[in-house]
Amino acid sequence: MSAIAHADDHAHDDHGHHKETFITKYIFSQDHKMISKQYLITGLIMGIIGIAMSILFRMQLAWPDHKFTIFEVLLGDKFGADGVMDPGIYLALVTIHGTIMVFFVLTAGLSGTFSNLLIPLQIGARDMASGFLNMISYWLFFLSSVIMVLSLFAEAGPASAGWTIYPPLSALPQAIGGSGMGMTLWLVSMAIFIASSLLGSLNYVVTVINLRTKGMSMTRLPLTIWAFFVTAIIGIVSFPVLLSAALLLIMDRSFGTSFFLSDIYIQGEVLHNQGGSPVLFEHLFWFLGHPEVYIVLLPALGITSEIIATNARKPIFGYRAMVASILAIAFLSTIVWGHHMFISGMNPFLGSVFTFTTLLIAIPSAVKAFNYITTLWKGNLQLNPAMLFSIGLVSTFITGGLTGIILGDSTLDINVHDTYFVVAHFHLVMGISALYGLFAGVYHWFPKMYGKMMNKNLGYVHFWVTAIGAYGVFFPMHFIGMAGLPRRYYTNSNFPYFDDLADTNVLITVFAIITAAAQLVFLYNFIVSIFYGKKAVQNPWRSNTLEWTTPVEHIHGNWPGEIPSVHRWAYDYSKTREDGEYVIAGQDFVSQIVPLQEGEEEMHH
Repeated sequence: MSAIAHADDHAHDDHGHHKETFITKYIFSQDHKMISKQYLITGLIMGIIGIAMSILFRMQLAWPDHKFTIFEVLLGDKFGADGVMDPGIYLALVTIHGTIMVFFVLTAGLSGTFSNLLIPLQIGARDMASGFLNMISYWLFFLSSVIMVLSLFAEAGPASAGWTIYPPLSALPQAIGGSGMGMTLWLVSMAIFIASSLLGSLNYVVTVINLRTKGMSMTRLPLTIWAFFVTAIIGIVSFPVLLSAALLLIMDRSFGTSFFLSDIYIQGEVLHNQGGSPVLFEHLFWFLGHPEVYIVLLPALGITSEIIATNARKPIFGYRAMVASILAIAFLSTIVWGHHMFISGMNPFLGSVFTFTTLLIAIPSAVKAFNYITTLWKGNLQLNPAMLFSIGLVSTFITGGLTGIILGDSTLDINVHDTYFVVAHFHLVMGISALYGLFAGVYHWFPKMYGKMMNKNLGYVHFWVTAIGAYGVFFPMHFIGMAGLPRRYYTNSNFPYFDDLADTNVLITVFAIITAAAQLVFLYNFIVSIFYGKKAVQNPWRSNTLEWTTPVEHIHGNWPGEIPSVHRWAYDYSKTREDGEYVIAGQDFVSQIVPLQEGEEEMHH
């Protein structure tokens, strides 16, 4: 293993490379550090589009009788004539918002950005196992992003079957405008996106297994790498299932097959489709759809582990328990998909099996939460923006997870299924928690990516407005959900029963607009810091992991000369000798590359 890592070390030095042009350095780069930046910036652009859509449909929900000029400007005469939003485009906005945020922002923004940046740097490798495949995976992601954005301009409207695209609505091009060309482009985009994810995941797994530096055993890996590694494995197992669902749906739409269609009537016309089942699509979709939650969450939790340990100046509590919980979550996430289908006519016994496996996943999730809290307990906390977002993630992970226990129980879920209670739950546990992990990672590793420091005070503004705003948006949704308000209705004014909830919808929308505005502070901080930020020192957070041993200036191959060897695990913070002094005098951290001192024992974790 180390032979591979050390093979031909000097061949990667700068003088061994031909002069890079702008195109080979910044566009078709095979350097993992540049590819991680490409993923991050593409993800942020997609995030702006996704958040803008959510503001548009929140305005429609809060003030359904009001005319907004911005609707006409952004949606055009066809879908926003006279400032009134077309009901069909409302569904399309909800569909594309969900798709963009789940796949293009959170999946790519977390795995694409941080797996690429950190895996080679934290395991002590020159680069990914295959730089070429890495480049291809980014460009496939970019292509799928472009196609998804282009689908917004389809003449009949973008895909409008919800981000879950259930047939028969998505399988019949003639059903509604949003089932036409927009839907086809959605499916093509997702097929390319899945190919990109698979290439990336295979690369991450091979790199972690084969390219660890000398001394970097699996039990010395930082928890970030464990999270990225297991996330990649989940992706390899579950993404092909969604690809098969998308391909079968394309065949139903374009080639007259009947995988998901049977006994369909449209305007009195009997279609020839026989023998298919839309419930089959649900099984295929959610077999990816639920692991997808953890494909998004696990990298965020791994990032949080690293940042909390570093900024609490304490070893992470229960390292092996954290690794075991990551593995348990990965396994259990593949056998819980049926809890999305409790009202699909499922056999009640099968429902109880899925309830059991779903409630079981609360155990490793709780292990992670308790271990974070114990790591924070009596720590010497450095409350920088990355640490605040990490603590915010622990908060939303717990509050969102508690409602998951309700939704995971088939008898309770039936009452709140497809209401705003579900929206509140998954936005807190998946959307907000994962976004907090993304922001924490950007604040923490920005010096490594760009060699500059982000503005701390703007970071504090960003965190506090976002934290208060996010709870302001999603906490009230639990209550309107329990009151029975269904999701995906473009207006509730036709139902007098819901009149009392109108003010709550206005409150939610106001918080949503404020929270979206706070993201502009982050974008300003991010862009300005790249060009005008304070120059970073080599190890600004006094951290132990290998990436902080590389020079601030990026070089191809990460380390000049030999790759350092590893002598200890990643969490030797505030470690003292028998006489009570720090292992290294005056320094409360010991880098992984420092050999064990005389009489020092390696931490048993």
